[in-house]
Amino acid sequence: MRIGVISDTHFHTNRERLPGKVIEDLSTVDLIVHCGDFCEYLVFESLERIGKQKVLGVSGNMDSEEIKRKLPKRVIFEVQGHQIGVMHGSGPPQGIEERIQNAFRDIDKIDLIIYGHTHAPANHFRSGIRFFNPGSPTDKRFAKYNSYGILTIEDEITGEIIQI
Repeated sequence: MRIGVISDTHFHTNRERLPGKVIEDLSTVDLIVHCGDFCEYLVFESLERIGKQKVLGVSGNMDSEEIKRKLPKRVIFEVQGHQIGVMHGSGPPQGIEERIQNAFRDIDKIDLIIYGHTHAPANHFRSGIRFFNPGSPTDKRFAKYNSYGILTIEDEITGEIIQI
């Protein structure tokens, strides 16, 4: 299974668009995950129109009240026996992974945590868990470049950060 991952798009109008390469890659995956800070719900709806795949999203700290009503703060799902958690994150970048890991402490075994908030990409293991942050395809705040990610889940989980 291939999962396209984006976060922190920060779109406030329907005139704002994802870069073409992002749309092209998202149209080929099995699932799209948005890690929050859409800002407006129309972004979630536009992701649903990219392809036939399902879109999964969580709300972030900069999201509208509509998003916060419609999307949870945290999602847990399973793919091919791997437990996956998705959460936006909050607070300063320092210590964010510890805070997010604590938010999933009620789950017996989590293999992958996908998060956003920092706008800075991450793809590494910590305490036996893969942490994956796609960065932001549209806002470089706190990051050197715009990016998004592709996760491939088979027997193992592999992740790729794609720089725009």
